[in-house]
Amino acid sequence: MPDLTLIIIMALAFAAVTAIIFASSQYYLNRVQIRRRLPVTTQSPNAPAGSRSGAAHALITEHFTEERYGVDVALRSKLRRELLRAGYFRAAAVNYYIFARICTVIVLPCAIFVLIRLFLPRISLPQMMLIVGIAAVLGIFGPDAFLARKQRLLAQHYRQIFPDLLDLLIVCVSAGLSIEAALDRVRSQLAKQSYKFGINLEMMGAEMRAGRSTIEALNSMADRLGLDEAVSFVAMLRQSVELGGDVGDALRVFSDEMRDKHLLRAEETANKLSVKMVLPLGLFIFPVIMMIVMLPVVIKLFSVLR
Repeated sequence: MPDLTLIIIMALAFAAVTAIIFASSQYYLNRVQIRRRLPVTTQSPNAPAGSRSGAAHALITEHFTEERYGVDVALRSKLRRELLRAGYFRAAAVNYYIFARICTVIVLPCAIFVLIRLFLPRISLPQMMLIVGIAAVLGIFGPDAFLARKQRLLAQHYRQIFPDLLDLLIVCVSAGLSIEAALDRVRSQLAKQSYKFGINLEMMGAEMRAGRSTIEALNSMADRLGLDEAVSFVAMLRQSVELGGDVGDALRVFSDEMRDKHLLRAEETANKLSVKMVLPLGLFIFPVIMMIVMLPVVIKLFSVLR
């Protein structure tokens, strides 16, 4: 009976993979025939790299849409914000995310199943199903964990770049520029230092040119960056503009407070090192020291006992 169940599972997996390959090949052939009939157009240099490859980008953008998989407006906005925080600025980022989720849920368990059948043929059916189930769970939660890690690393990178933005803004405002002109001035300089931070500044500039106020555009950029410092910076600018205060003095005070916070954060990280070193010392270094100290004594004791 277990052998019959195993044969059925293998047949279903083979049929699913065959159907996917057949559908993909048919779609690719249809796209090739359509492209042969259409006139040749010049590809824009600003087009995403996936569209230059042709069928793959078209397949993802046309068949992995939000409407087909039940992604409503609220969920799409949340996914778009999370992808922007992770550094994915492409317009079809949500489509690629849906495609990645489906691939990890389907391809990873199938690949684990095939590897088990090839290299561990004697494993029992319950153990195999357990391993495949664990692979399916990893496929479900893997993309979200990957996005969270990307967001954490990118937030650390933004946190290192943000003080440079404040310094450049202080210099520009002190020279007589408005906050809008200062932001437009420092955009190119920061883009050379950090490409993704520069894209956020470009998006903020596009929102300002589209009619949004400076505070609203800065608030949107702070939401994309995911930094507490950026939120505090926007709140400080809002209060300075609404109350009629000096923006330059407010920027100087905020920059000094921010550097003090960075210094405290660095000291906190340095103080945590002693606690974090206890585990490696206890597991790896201390046993080696004990072995070096006690080995001559043990050898001498064995020689005496003999």
